[in-house]
Amino acid sequence: MIHKGFRRRLGLRARVTLVFSVGALLLAVVMAALAFSLARKYLLSERESSAKHQTFANAGLVRSALRSPTVDVAAFLGTLPTGSGSDSLVNRRGSWYGTSVALGQNQLPVDLVRKADAGDAASQLFDAGGTTSIAVAVPLQSVDAVYFQVFSLAELDATLRILSASLAVAAAVTTAAGAMLGSWASKRALQPIRDVAAAADNIARGDLDTRLGVADDRSLVKLADAFNAMVDALQARIARDARFASDISHELRSPLTTLATSLVVLGRNTSGWTDVQRQALELMSAETTAFQRLVEDLLEISRADAGATALVLDEVLAGEFLRRVGATVCPGVPVDIDPQADNAVLTIDKRRLERAFANLAQNADRYGGGAVRLGLRRCVRGVRFEVDDDGPGVPEADRERVFERFARGGAGRRAPGTGVGLGLALVAEHVALHGGVVAAEERPGGGARFVIELPVCAA
Repeated sequence: MIHKGFRRRLGLRARVTLVFSVGALLLAVVMAALAFSLARKYLLSERESSAKHQTFANAGLVRSALRSPTVDVAAFLGTLPTGSGSDSLVNRRGSWYGTSVALGQNQLPVDLVRKADAGDAASQLFDAGGTTSIAVAVPLQSVDAVYFQVFSLAELDATLRILSASLAVAAAVTTAAGAMLGSWASKRALQPIRDVAAAADNIARGDLDTRLGVADDRSLVKLADAFNAMVDALQARIARDARFASDISHELRSPLTTLATSLVVLGRNTSGWTDVQRQALELMSAETTAFQRLVEDLLEISRADAGATALVLDEVLAGEFLRRVGATVCPGVPVDIDPQADNAVLTIDKRRLERAFANLAQNADRYGGGAVRLGLRRCVRGVRFEVDDDGPGVPEADRERVFERFARGGAGRRAPGTGVGLGLALVAEHVALHGGVVAAEERPGGGARFVIELPVCAA
């Protein structure tokens, strides 16, 4: 689960770059380790070969010197060409002679001394005082002695440390180069996807004239053509639906106006009418008013789809605007305003936002038992308007769907004969025109909370 969550948090480009980086790191580490191993083996072999050659040459000189009964062994060892970082020892009939007081019988490897005493020439790596050294033993059986020469490998160790540091730097540079190559390659490879995503985002924002350009890669031409054909079909379908809704609304507007006017005239003189007749007239007037509102909503939506919506903008104080809206559309409902948001300045079309709040209040009346609170708070976007009701709330799965056109609550929450599902859709349209967002949330303590967030132009 953690692995999958981590992959989801990383974008595709980041994952490609990470793969290149890890691949370059692994390759660099393997190559560096192989190069270091080979170099160490070669240098150590050369040093050991040189040590053996010098030891055998010196052993011949020692053998010749020990044949003289008057030779001073310790003094003679000091005259040998041992070089820097090298010391000599001679074991003759149990007596030890050496060129350094720091090197004696106890510092030599036990296995090496045992092999030399058995008459076998040998060499061995060992640790001498924290420094790696190589000891070479040559039996001198003709003079009953064993010659030892010890070579310090401190210089070789320093060389290998420099080599390992250089290889580590090379591995780091290779990893960085792999990361840059992965970033460049992923950017080039994913550019068509970014173009498609940007075009789709523009279309989702309402720019239906967006099209993909002709791709340089022949394998992407089919994708661009299919995408553009899909957008053409979508644009034609939306335009056709918008014309249909607009035409129907316009055609219904005139007869509805005539019908509403006639009902008003009839209602002026109902003397002599029975109660049933008056109820029928009231019912017809109410349904005609609802029908007119539906037609107006359809016209608003068709104008928004056609991009023909014109905003009449004014600067208002957020707190003052909410108080006026509350008094108009929700009289008697408590208005809760945060002082930090009270004097925030908004640039809005007052008529459209008042209509949005009216629709939210009407929605609360239909589905939530009426609005119980209006709120105003500061938020990251700017200011946050809240309309609370005391109903059953909106299920989490429906909190986005309720703002779609013709979406309505379930039959258990809807009064018969009320609403066609355009009220909240119009709220979303009006808020989007102001660069804001609208959302449905759960009200603390139960019920629904509808939120409008708008940007602030000043404070």
